[in-house]
Amino acid sequence: MQRRHLLIAGAGVAAAGAGLAWRLRQTDDDSAPASDIWSLRFEQPDGQALALATFRGAPLVLNFWATWCGPCVKEMPELDRFARAHAAQGVKVLGLAIDSPTPVRQFLQRAPVSYPIALAAFEGTDLSRKLGNANGALPFTAVFNRRGALVQRKLGETSFDELAAWVSKL
Repeated sequence: MQRRHLLIAGAGVAAAGAGLAWRLRQTDDDSAPASDIWSLRFEQPDGQALALATFRGAPLVLNFWATWCGPCVKEMPELDRFARAHAAQGVKVLGLAIDSPTPVRQFLQRAPVSYPIALAAFEGTDLSRKLGNANGALPFTAVFNRRGALVQRKLGETSFDELAAWVSKL
């Protein structure tokens, strides 16, 4: 009888070990696409270059949006409020516009935000797909931890409370 208990206990330990190994592998796989984004550079609406590497080392909320996307425009005040409220904790927000420069500049003149915006055009759609946005739809948000690993992603509108909950876990 004792041998049977040892076998059952051994099987349980093996299963737990396999589950842990699978979870660690899954986490590494999930963050793998993020490793190459830090070398990317985009133009800002004012013409200056913005390197994603400047955001490395801080929690980053990366939001893909467009001026023609109603849900994107609707969530921008929430993103702006979140960016201002969490700046003191070192959290960064970056908006990547999947759009042409002129409409983005015109939009930002009417509805400015406190966080940086970069012009990603179609390259941004490809990037969002690499980060898990299979359809390339908007809005899409990806959150990176201080180590640069992708830890959260969402297709659709976000809110201040949802963003705050995500970064509270970092």
